[in-house]
Amino acid sequence: MCHPGDEPEPMGIGDAAGMDAAFTALLEDSAEELYEAAPCGYLSTLMDGTVAKVNATLLNWLGLRREDVVGRVRFADLLTVGGKLYHETHFAPLLRMQGELRGIALEMKDADGRRLPVMVSSAIKHSSEGEPLLIRTTVFDASDRRAYEQELLRRRKEAERARAEAERARAEAERARAEAERAHRRAEADRARLADSLAVLQQSLVPTSLPAVPGLEAAVYYHTASPDRLGGDFYDLFALGDGRWAFFLGDVCGKGPQAASLTSLTRYTLRAAALHDAEPAVALTTLNSVLHERYAASGDPRYCTVIFGVVQPGADHGHVTVRLASGGHPPALIMRADGHADYLRTPGGLLVGALPAVPFSTAETTLAPGDTLLLYTDGLTEARTGPTRESLFGEDALHAFANENAPATSHETIARLTGLLESFGDGLDDDTALLALGVPAHPATDHA
Repeated sequence: MCHPGDEPEPMGIGDAAGMDAAFTALLEDSAEELYEAAPCGYLSTLMDGTVAKVNATLLNWLGLRREDVVGRVRFADLLTVGGKLYHETHFAPLLRMQGELRGIALEMKDADGRRLPVMVSSAIKHSSEGEPLLIRTTVFDASDRRAYEQELLRRRKEAERARAEAERARAEAERARAEAERAHRRAEADRARLADSLAVLQQSLVPTSLPAVPGLEAAVYYHTASPDRLGGDFYDLFALGDGRWAFFLGDVCGKGPQAASLTSLTRYTLRAAALHDAEPAVALTTLNSVLHERYAASGDPRYCTVIFGVVQPGADHGHVTVRLASGGHPPALIMRADGHADYLRTPGGLLVGALPAVPFSTAETTLAPGDTLLLYTDGLTEARTGPTRESLFGEDALHAFANENAPATSHETIARLTGLLESFGDGLDDDTALLALGVPAHPATDHA
């Protein structure tokens, strides 16, 4: 092997002599030997196809003896049935017309009946007068080529099957995607109908609007934790006659339809009880008896927390007297006109409906012009705050918030608390109801 930069060595005398000897030995091969041992098959046939001469290469391929072939069989007899049919209908007629054919794929059969793929080229030899004398045929073994073609065909079929499977998979995916989209649209439509139904039902559990109370401003806010579930918080404000007004705000246990049933029963029981006896402690006692009898006897006890009150104009111009009773509910918060806030504690009072008999007591206070009374459910004080949402907002933070915002009208109080609730984000995960009752700083009679 020569390497880059090496100088070629001149051929020596001995090398030249060896080369001449090789050529001399090659030239000594006879034409007959070259014919018999050629790497391809040779045969010559008469014009009717009878084999007149065949070389050893082809005989070895077919496993035949020369004496059984020469003068005894025709070229077509060496072919398979299909090859013989093709030879008679196409190969032979074209050869007679054109004088030669090249590279025709046929199949020959050997002595054991096995098939041998071959490539055949034939040419007619003519006399000096132009008459056809014989047919010379060259036969090449095409087994490797046939195997290669079959492998290509197999791979192509596999590719076509894979492509067809991919098309089917794509079609299935498209159908699945279309079905998923239809299911999503149906789910969205069902969710919208459910949300509309829940909204209508939720409105039936709380007043659609608060009535106008002479000498008093009222504002309310209701936050539902999930649009797919009925909330458990409730409130109401209604007239009792003789200038008195009753109000309540509470929270029932549970969520969903069962909680809605409990809310409805609680609300209408309190309304009926207040019309019979407006004393807050008496109204809660009646509600406790109704809930305990309704649910505890069935083995499915249910209860609620509620704060119930009555407002009545006082003897002083513009002042309002408030009497409250609570059943396990967070205390009311009063924001005074002088800028400070205090909780109005109601001693005693357990969960309403939990026990057959519960003592309730009444607390009383007076709202002066500019004062606002705030009722709320525990969704406000139990909102989770902080970066990790692990801390609760709590009553102390609410008290501080009220001190910072006092004095404020009922509408201002609800608006600022609404902003506070929105700032909690996903930390506000419970229903929350707010009800604010405030005495105007300048009563309507003064304007008159």
